[in-house]
Amino acid sequence: MSYEKILLFALAAIAVIIVVHWVTEKTGLPAAVLLTVVGVIYSYIPQWENLPLDEEIVLMFLLPPLLYNAALDSSLLDIRRNIRTVISLSVVLVLITALLVGLGFSWWVAGATLASGIALGAVVAPPDPVAALAVGRKAGLPGKLITLIQGEGLLNDATALTVLTVAIAAHKDGNFSVGGSVLKFVTSAAGGVLIGIAIAYIVRFLKPLRTDPLNANALSIITPLAAFALAEHYHLSGVLAVVVAGLIVGHDTPRYTTGASRLQIAAVWRLIDFMLEGVVFLLIGIQVSDTLGGLGDYSGSQIAIAVGVTLGVVLLVRPLWLVLTQLLPRQLHLRLGGQQDDDMDAPEGRTKEEPLSGREVTALSWAGTRGVITLAAVWIIPADFPNHDLMVLCALVVVLVTLVGQGLTFAPLVRWLGLRANQKDKARLRNEARSAAVQAALHRLDDIQEEQHDHVEDEAIETMRRQLQVRLDRYRRRLDLLDQVESTDLPKSPQYEAALMVRQAVIDAEREELLRWRDAGRLADESLRVLNRELDHEELVLPKRPKD
Repeated sequence: MSYEKILLFALAAIAVIIVVHWVTEKTGLPAAVLLTVVGVIYSYIPQWENLPLDEEIVLMFLLPPLLYNAALDSSLLDIRRNIRTVISLSVVLVLITALLVGLGFSWWVAGATLASGIALGAVVAPPDPVAALAVGRKAGLPGKLITLIQGEGLLNDATALTVLTVAIAAHKDGNFSVGGSVLKFVTSAAGGVLIGIAIAYIVRFLKPLRTDPLNANALSIITPLAAFALAEHYHLSGVLAVVVAGLIVGHDTPRYTTGASRLQIAAVWRLIDFMLEGVVFLLIGIQVSDTLGGLGDYSGSQIAIAVGVTLGVVLLVRPLWLVLTQLLPRQLHLRLGGQQDDDMDAPEGRTKEEPLSGREVTALSWAGTRGVITLAAVWIIPADFPNHDLMVLCALVVVLVTLVGQGLTFAPLVRWLGLRANQKDKARLRNEARSAAVQAALHRLDDIQEEQHDHVEDEAIETMRRQLQVRLDRYRRRLDLLDQVESTDLPKSPQYEAALMVRQAVIDAEREELLRWRDAGRLADESLRVLNRELDHEELVLPKRPKD
């Protein structure tokens, strides 16, 4: 494909991604499904040339940024607080799913090897929590289940992709031994973790550079690529290196970067994630015609068996494991549902056992949608693998069935089960934190006032004190209102809603006046951009609708 055609394809892809995103916002349909369908349609238009998907490009340039962005949004503290979730769902369940798919595929599909089966199992094992979380939050899923889904998403991609690389290496070596593969997995994973820690501490050492937004953005973009390349150079787990580096850097970001850098980095990574996910789904859809064309050597029964085994394991193992974890002893650190005890009499660090209810297990079972990592990872498998096209088909079917079937029905299921988040408690916690922050600021003003200063500084201190006191009074009134309401839903506050409406109207009026000045030639465009940016930051902190 010529450079001109690649450019035209890229422009068309961006246009499609934008249109599909707009359709998704209007209809609620999964963008991933729509983009994949568009790609499939494109692949069957004879006059248009298909763009081949190279596994090296996927492995080097698509997966690291996607994994790094997900890690930045995760939490090291959540890993410690929800260690059972991380171990049980992100590691053990992924390994069990990969192994069972591998065994079933090698037993029932002619010509398949255990290495190829486990490679397929690793591809379809990790759920993509993004879709489930997006739907779950809108449906009011309780915070306990949100935490479990988030915990699952912390390391499951890294675990699965590490298993995949081990299986591919075993296939290339020509012999697959369980002991050797386990040793290679442990070595690769441990080495990847160490590389990730090293890269994260190098980034921490570069703190002076991260105060500038442009430098901070540049470092943020190259960090996942550097972590992946360094780990892969030493034949270690590049994906684990990326995830670990992202977790540590994300934890350090509030301490080692400026506010301007954080705002810009967040915006850049939202755009990168939005574009890369869209491109991946489009490219996967485009490969469908070639994939189906390569199935001519398989009978209908062979295809049905392969798809049935893969899909059956994916759909059945998850709920069975969730039920089993409720019966396991606490010492195994696999039982889900433990929660930090709020009882002050309980020993520090102890968790009280609150096993998941049947409704919660059902909801979590239905939250196992597969997504972009599965679609991208399947193209990492070399084309010389036995039953390669059949493996790609199985992965595509798993994604479509879980993304469409579970994704579209998850919200109705949550509502039918009667699972509701306690929005009032969340709002109370946020307002308590805001009050504490304002009180800390007032204490700092007291410290400043005790120091030597002039009358100008006195006026500044008193002005700031009055502003902080107004905010503190507002938060306390909100807390009083929350305490008076027995419902778990957020109470409506006419004063709060009126304040939001008035502030938005004032910002709109200021912006319109600035534009009139610019259009009349009284204000330069450079000054307009500066003043508009000030208003944009004010508007950014206003919620679109009353939440807390």
